[in-house]
Amino acid sequence: MDPMSAFPKVDSAVARRVLEMVRGCTFDDFILAPRRSVLERRDPAVIDLSCRLSRRLTLKRPIVSANMDTVTRAPMAIVQAEEGGIGIVDRGFRAGEIEPQVREVEIVKRTQHGVITDPYSVSPTATLDEAVSTMARSRVGTLVVLDENRRLQGLLTERDVRFVDRKGTHVADRMTPLASLVVHRGPLDLEAAERLMVERKIKKLPLVDDGGVLTGLITARDLLRRRRMPFATRDERGRLRVGAAIGATGDYLERASELVRAGVDVIVIDIAHGHSIVMERAIAQFRKRFGDVEMIAGNVATAEGARFLLERGADGIKVGIGPGGGCTTRMTTSFGVPQVQALVECRMAVADSGAGVIADGGIKRHGAIAQALLFGGDCTMLGSAFAGTTEAPGEVVQKSVLLPEQQKSVKVPFKVLRGMASLQAIRDRLDVEDADKVEIDALGAEGMEISVPARGSARPIVRDMIKHLCSSVSYGGASSLAELRRMFWADPEAFLIKQSPSGRRESYERTI
Repeated sequence: MDPMSAFPKVDSAVARRVLEMVRGCTFDDFILAPRRSVLERRDPAVIDLSCRLSRRLTLKRPIVSANMDTVTRAPMAIVQAEEGGIGIVDRGFRAGEIEPQVREVEIVKRTQHGVITDPYSVSPTATLDEAVSTMARSRVGTLVVLDENRRLQGLLTERDVRFVDRKGTHVADRMTPLASLVVHRGPLDLEAAERLMVERKIKKLPLVDDGGVLTGLITARDLLRRRRMPFATRDERGRLRVGAAIGATGDYLERASELVRAGVDVIVIDIAHGHSIVMERAIAQFRKRFGDVEMIAGNVATAEGARFLLERGADGIKVGIGPGGGCTTRMTTSFGVPQVQALVECRMAVADSGAGVIADGGIKRHGAIAQALLFGGDCTMLGSAFAGTTEAPGEVVQKSVLLPEQQKSVKVPFKVLRGMASLQAIRDRLDVEDADKVEIDALGAEGMEISVPARGSARPIVRDMIKHLCSSVSYGGASSLAELRRMFWADPEAFLIKQSPSGRRESYERTI
């Protein structure tokens, strides 16, 4: 684990003082006093923002998209990983429908590679129709041609089948044969592969063993992506990392098994109240079946809840009971903890155990990201910030909005954001559309469905968040996120200004 990604060791006496200051408070109750800046440029390319996600996973950017069915599927997870964070694919599929969630994970894992160890393949005796069908289904433009013993025979590209009368034509008739290919025997690092591809003027480089059996494929497209996206969150094989959520009852173990088989990097056991006997049983069964597979659990909001998950084997802890934009837990139950207090409590409980603390919810402005990362979060999870974007699931709908100054109605594009404990999400997930009203009411929804404006791609939103976080580092007198955290916890009173109601209005309320 990179030491720059670890949260600094927090003195227990200092932590208790901070906890007294923040009891009952959330982000808007505080503003941070600026310090002498040591940065000449607030450049995201040079300011280290690395953080811990969980015990064995780190991120270059502390942004995680929430496991909500109106926020994170494959397109969102791809953007997040390419920009240095990670996306958690939601579990909002109908009960028993595991394959759709697995497919979302597979799409992410196949988007980028270092060495593709399992490229899509076809037999030389297959028809061109079969090959074209495989290309269309997999959305790849090149197939490796392998015999029955997985020995490389050639490559077949979209160019080879374009304008060709496919009737009666086989792959062997149109492929580029092995004798005409540049092939490397044995392992090869990516830098050496790039030099070879430049020298031989090729876009694809198959790797084989001494027996001619395919061991991998390197493509120029993947090498270029690595250059363009140096902060991307990748696994040891160069693939984008992605997480996926499961529940704590029902098909959760079967779902986890298929997700692990698909190559998911982290499993999130996600329920509304993680400090519970239901979660205890789920973690025990998960660990028994999957050993040390990386696992985050939540949600909790107290020191006791964090210790509970930590002692049962969680590698990361999701913190937040009720602060999310689509959550109504506090309104419907009167239980919860203001998010700043929750983060400080859970940070004290996690201490230097190595587990990650994910600050989940309550972030309504970019500046609150810095606060969440100082008060105790290793990284932040956001949902409503990304709802309404192109990559978020759901259709764009046109709604009439009244313009008061002109007294006329205009059509505005919206998307739906719904909490995963909302009645609509529960109904879809449990497949109970045919249940009667009494049964549905008995589900006890703790979320709501709201409309959010359609707002283009999530990519510029993430980049703006990162720019503003770099500015926070600069205003705090630090040169990196890790240094800002160390400075804050060395003397928190020098940073924290508790605001009066008028101070909050001056700081965070704007009227046009």
